[in-house]
Amino acid sequence: MAGKLQDKVIIVTGGSTGIGRATALRCAADGAKVVVADVNTVDASATVEVLVKAGGIGKFVKTNVAIASEVQALITETVSAYGRLDGAFNNAGIEGDFCNITKMSEESFDRTIAINLKGVWLCVKAQIEQLLSQGSGGSIVNTASVAGLVGARGATAYCASKHGVVGITKSAALEFARKRIRVNAVCPGVIKTGMVERLLNESKMEQSALVAQEPMDRLGEPREIADAVAWLLSDEASFVTGVAMPVDGGYAAQ
Repeated sequence: MAGKLQDKVIIVTGGSTGIGRATALRCAADGAKVVVADVNTVDASATVEVLVKAGGIGKFVKTNVAIASEVQALITETVSAYGRLDGAFNNAGIEGDFCNITKMSEESFDRTIAINLKGVWLCVKAQIEQLLSQGSGGSIVNTASVAGLVGARGATAYCASKHGVVGITKSAALEFARKRIRVNAVCPGVIKTGMVERLLNESKMEQSALVAQEPMDRLGEPREIADAVAWLLSDEASFVTGVAMPVDGGYAAQ
């Protein structure tokens, strides 16, 4: 039986670990040809290796999403390898420095915005240009966060970047809905990833403190975000666009 993404060509940025890796593997399992883009050559190549060993089709393209020429090269290499582009998961991002707004440096703020927000804008822009040139529509999913829906102490730059991703998503969705290009976002809650591990280590916070904030009394798994992304990328979500979908165990509903 064909998967929900059978023969579609999908780009996954930030595909080296965590949510990005889980989504790349899920898309491949659903029949997509997956291009994994990341600055982390070792882990991204490992993602592709796992994907191929499982019977999928994919390749790695080293890409810094904050640099326009590299984003364009990613699109060019994808089309050169597989003939087209059908969708993308713009997931590359960083947590930046978590601190009081008065303690945050301009350099740290700029870096977070450059990768998390400008990077998504550059990717969406280039991807839509390619989809328009093909004339066949497509689906784009961006990684926002529950921090793109609510505020968070000590996370000014991160929240600003993720609120911005939601804004890009909604605006692009409206601009290109009649071209059959859907643009949505997922807003993960606290997921078991390297990012969360780093934050716990730096803050000396116990994981139980994060779990206590979750209505479902547990942290999320990367595969649970991957499941949502695969659905949004697929034709099963054909009437869904402009949505910032919380996948957060109910956190944003509080």
